[in-house]
Amino acid sequence: MRRGGSMQRKIRLTSVGMVLALAVMLFAGVAGAANPPSNQGKWVSGDLHHHTTLSDGSHTMPAVMKSAADYGLDWWANVEHGGAFSRDALGNFFDQLYSPPQFLGDPQPRLLHNHKSLWRWQSLLHYSFPVLLAQRQLYHGKLIVQGLEWSVPAHEHCSVGIIAPDAFPIAQFEYLFDQYDVDTSNGGGLYDFDPQRRKVLENHHAKAVAAVQWLQQHHGKAAWMVFVHPERRNRYKISDFRDFNNAGPDVAFGFDGLPGHQKAEHRGGYGGKYDTAGGGTYGGAGLFTAQVGGLWDALLGEGRHWWVFVSSDFHDTPNDFWPGQYAKTWTYVPEVQPDGRVTYAALVNALRAGNSFCVTGDLINTLDFRAAAGQDAAAMGQELQAPPTSQTAAGPWIALTIRFKSPAVNHHGDRPVVDHIDLIAGEVRGKAQPGMPAYDHAANDSTRVIATFTARDWETDAHGWQVVRYHLIVQQDMYFRLRGTNLPANTPGETDAQGNPLLDAVPNSEAAAWRDLWFYSNPIFVNVGNKP
Repeated sequence: MRRGGSMQRKIRLTSVGMVLALAVMLFAGVAGAANPPSNQGKWVSGDLHHHTTLSDGSHTMPAVMKSAADYGLDWWANVEHGGAFSRDALGNFFDQLYSPPQFLGDPQPRLLHNHKSLWRWQSLLHYSFPVLLAQRQLYHGKLIVQGLEWSVPAHEHCSVGIIAPDAFPIAQFEYLFDQYDVDTSNGGGLYDFDPQRRKVLENHHAKAVAAVQWLQQHHGKAAWMVFVHPERRNRYKISDFRDFNNAGPDVAFGFDGLPGHQKAEHRGGYGGKYDTAGGGTYGGAGLFTAQVGGLWDALLGEGRHWWVFVSSDFHDTPNDFWPGQYAKTWTYVPEVQPDGRVTYAALVNALRAGNSFCVTGDLINTLDFRAAAGQDAAAMGQELQAPPTSQTAAGPWIALTIRFKSPAVNHHGDRPVVDHIDLIAGEVRGKAQPGMPAYDHAANDSTRVIATFTARDWETDAHGWQVVRYHLIVQQDMYFRLRGTNLPANTPGETDAQGNPLLDAVPNSEAAAWRDLWFYSNPIFVNVGNKP
């Protein structure tokens, strides 16, 4: 987790492949206010993953939805576990309702809490989605998505969302592909299946890949799969993510870089009873994201559009923050209605596009990160093709602009202050191919922190933005991403001498989580037409 590099004015310069740092010190720092972001779009904050009494949550759907609205989220997704559960969205046991439901399915699921259970596909159709529709009416202007925490065959979990007028598609997905749904009744006749089709009950990686292919084929432009707590149980390898992204590039495009359960005794729910890659979280982030040059950077080094998100994974108040209280994913939606509304279709398109960042403790609430060459520019999730007009003898000049704001106060009553921002860069070398050794390789040895900016390196413009500009010459295809924190380097038990997050201490606590805040941006790709 350590990184090398010398320090000058707290701006760290390290070589990354063919990036030339010559003259960078002359250009680093503030060089006037950046152009404001387009006023045609809108930034929205969201939570992709929480639970209620419909599965293993302790609070009703209305209570959780109220918290999401009270903490200022613009959108959220209800994603209960697949399988079978005994309570409805209001906390009632299904077998004690005044009008007991017909328990469909074959075989009947086991008793839970000594009460009869309902298959999740049935509760989605009859008990979850109707309550969700009522919540949409109550919180007019908010986007509320019906999703599923998919128990991925042979792996761990994944947040799945499908934008549809009813719960039929997400219920069908759960019935077909959740590893804990062993019902073979064809949904009580609700589904129009090919009569020759046999539901696959064996749980293996091929079934998981088939699920991704199915979602890509049937709902490719209206769905997402974001893999959650990916380090937990060591059940995901980088080859799995490559397989998923190959099978469904429009739907399988990221994971939670920071898991939920941020105030649990083992932060993120990592460690303890769960064997975890990396042994725990690092500043609240999993190893795949926190390690510079690690698994996420290996995916980005292929040029894959693979984004990081953060979710509350709310179950109960002892272990979890309410949706929106501590963790947020901010996403820029360029398609906005004339009255300022964001549609569900525009939301899923924006999530797929990757112009987003994830943050804890509201360390920042606005980020505009751009790369420019000549007259062309790109934001997070986009690709910048360096034009010939930007060429020098060594390569094209690239101008990176970082603009951000922090709120006056967060939900803990603190004023969050960014201590430093790391600029991380790596080479893009092309996709690894299945069957080759590189397909199982989970590192990018070209990735480095090439600069670190502190308050000495930014200034406030007339609109209240903190602004930094950084120029460099790029000689081959690369990507750039940001990581920021409120903690200085060498904070005991929190950061090392270079400012990297250390393994989070056990026991963790709510107070400890509020002291340790981070944000991660999604990358910008810069193409110069030259791979190493």
